[in-house]
Amino acid sequence: MTEDAALQRLAFTVSGRVARPCAEVYEAVADPARLSRYFTTGGARGRLDAGAEVSWDFADFPGRFPVRVIEAEPPRRIVIEWDAAPGTADGDAAATRTTFEFEPVDDDTRTLVTITESAWKLTEGGAKHAFGNCEGWTGMLAALKAWVEHGINLREGFYR
Repeated sequence: MTEDAALQRLAFTVSGRVARPCAEVYEAVADPARLSRYFTTGGARGRLDAGAEVSWDFADFPGRFPVRVIEAEPPRRIVIEWDAAPGTADGDAAATRTTFEFEPVDDDTRTLVTITESAWKLTEGGAKHAFGNCEGWTGMLAALKAWVEHGINLREGFYR
């Protein structure tokens, strides 16, 4: 962005490295049984395949909510959307978009996972939700690493 460009909407990117091959890390996100072991504390229903609508539930935000899978390119990329809180997302759809990218590192013995979320309005409400989700995805990356590398569920008992 140039110095003269005005900030139009909020977006963020978080990333981390997991000491497992891309295909294994991808499956830890795409497979609802695996995702439920370390992230969706209330459970995930449905595989993250292109065109699918799945649901996620969290102990810290109880109640299932739908997640639409826009793209799925195993083992490198998943793009999802879900409805945002009223008045917080930018655009007509009032949804946020999250992109997971899985990049092989060190001859695919490790994976760089990058999560980008966008479409938050440049408002107090948009900022609050964007910062909250940034915190959530950062926690997800830490939990993913602990689970895939060591079988430890960091979220167990964390929210209830």
